[in-house]
Amino acid sequence: MPPDRADPGEVEAFRAARERVLGQIADASERVGRDPAGVTLVAVSKTVDVERLRSAVEAGLTILAENRVQEGEAKVPLVPGATWHLVGPLQSNKARRALETFSLIQSVDSTDLARRLDRLAAEVRPDAADDRFPILLQVNVDDDNAKAGFEPGALGHELDEILDLPRLEVRGLMTIGRLTDRPEAARSTFRGLRELSERLRDGRPGLGAELSMGMTADFPVAVEEGATIVRVGRALFGERPNHHDHGPEGRC
Repeated sequence: MPPDRADPGEVEAFRAARERVLGQIADASERVGRDPAGVTLVAVSKTVDVERLRSAVEAGLTILAENRVQEGEAKVPLVPGATWHLVGPLQSNKARRALETFSLIQSVDSTDLARRLDRLAAEVRPDAADDRFPILLQVNVDDDNAKAGFEPGALGHELDEILDLPRLEVRGLMTIGRLTDRPEAARSTFRGLRELSERLRDGRPGLGAELSMGMTADFPVAVEEGATIVRVGRALFGERPNHHDHGPEGRC
């Protein structure tokens, strides 16, 4: 089979995995009276090779996410038909490359990083003056020292400055659930992000309503608590190495 052709059996396996996850999203939505169409499935493709990703895209998994800028740079040109998000930590020295590679950055965790992205967006996208680059602000809801993100209590003080940045579109918030084997234990984290979003959006039309929260272990709970984006890896691609990594992809 030519290297640029998707394997039919693999495509069917990915299609079945996608339908299982979408079914769980639909069930969780029904439990709380939501429309499942309001939840976007993002397939976290960390460490998955480009051949498998071509099959995944053909199966309908067209929104992919990477944890590292350099891995995304290597894959994006080789996997046509996909939209790419960055969900892992972004170092400021890789901000330009992230803007060039991804269509949305979910992990903006400081005002300094937002300022840098705003400045670089004007250089990377000089012909798109009216086209703001979309981001999500990562919030450390649980005040966990192992996680990055804005402190919930401090975000309100910094948010107005971020919303005033002319080249960024703040579509909403992102968080990482608690590291636990009990999905229900993450509910308070997800509820906390939703309630924070509601408070912050009161009087701030520039802050979008997106809530990126929930991974393989706990995304149904996240959907019940209002997630509009879920980041799922293992349920789609199977177990992968490097599960010691910290971040939204490490146990997705």
